[in-house]
Amino acid sequence: METTASKKNYDRAFKERVVKLSYERDNVRALAAELGISSDRLYKWRSEFAKHGDASFQGYGVERLSDEGKRGKELEKKLRNTELELEILKKAIAVFSKTDQ
Repeated sequence: METTASKKNYDRAFKERVVKLSYERDNVRALAAELGISSDRLYKWRSEFAKHGDASFQGYGVERLSDEGKRGKELEKKLRNTELELEILKKAIAVFSKTDQ
């Protein structure tokens, strides 16, 4: 059993290459042994890749979003920034209105 201190992290490109290679090989367990990873881990990566495709292996705490989801997030961010700018302008108008009197 792996401990937290000895747990290896593999980058996304490595995982994708290994998963694709695993579909070309007849023996997934032998491939995992060759690469020094557990077959359970490789099967988990294959499952994630089958389920999420290119959105797989995003890392911890990173949302998997479709193109529409990404666009929605961008629009929400722009809306928040625009609302903040509007509030700043309203406060500036209030300040200048008071100084004119």
